[in-house]
Order: sequence, then structure tokens, then C-alpha cells
Amino acid sequence: MSTFWLKIVASDHVFFNGSCEALVVPAHDGEVGILPHREAMILAIQEGELRFRTPESNGQWRKAVVGLGIVQVANNRVTVIVDTAERPEDIDEVRAKQALERAEEQMRQKQSLREFKMSQASMVRAIARLKGKRESEYKNI
Repeated sequence: MSTFWLKIVASDHVFFNGSCEALVVPAHDGEVGILPHREAMILAIQEGELRFRTPESNGQWRKAVVGLGIVQVANNRVTVIVDTAERPEDIDEVRAKQALERAEEQMRQKQSLREFKMSQASMVRAIARLKGKRESEYKNI
């Protein structure tokens, strides 16, 4: 199968750098699939689950829970730049639940519009992490 070069960069580390057969990213209006030789584009992505398949994975999808970011596709190379990227099995469910509770509490308080948007972003990030963690646990059963 044809491949393209994929690099996933989080704010603090390179999450993945290698050959890829297919990529699915969480866009603002749904998921977007990227296959080899896709036309050039730049796309904003939101918090959620990113999936990709490598030649070594024998048809299995590798997953990551990502934060806000962008995807650039050009010359059969795809670069994903996100604020966070974690494997679902590395997510601490207790910490994610605590973050969700803190965000919910902040949303209930009177805040400026900026503080409200920050609390809302924290809540979305915590929900995405919990969803990614739970989905990986169900598939391992």
C-alpha cells in the first residue's frame, strides 16, 4: 500500500515521526481522513481522538488523544501540530476526572468571557481524555 510521511508534534515532544498509510483527525465539522497523495491543505483540528495506521501495525489503528492544533498536508508529507498528544493507555483517569470536576466548578462561577472560554476549553480537554481512556479500556477487554 502507498504511504506518506507523518509527523505528530505536541508542545513538549514529538509523538510520532514515520511512514503512515492513513490518518483520521478530529476537525471542527467532523472527522477528516487523509490518505497518500492528498492535495495540499491546512486544517484546524479540535480536541479528540486522532487515529493513524502504519505499515508495521498490520491493519491496526494507533490512537492518540490530542488537543487543539493544525494539520498541514503538502508533497505527500503530513505535519500535525497540537498542544497535547497522549496515548489513551497513558492517561491517568483519576487526574482527568479531577480536571473535569474543576472545570465544571469554574463554569458555575461568574467569570469574564475570557475565563469562561478557558474553563470551557479545560472541560472539553478533560472530556476528550476520559473518552479516549474509556474507549481504549473497552477494546482491551
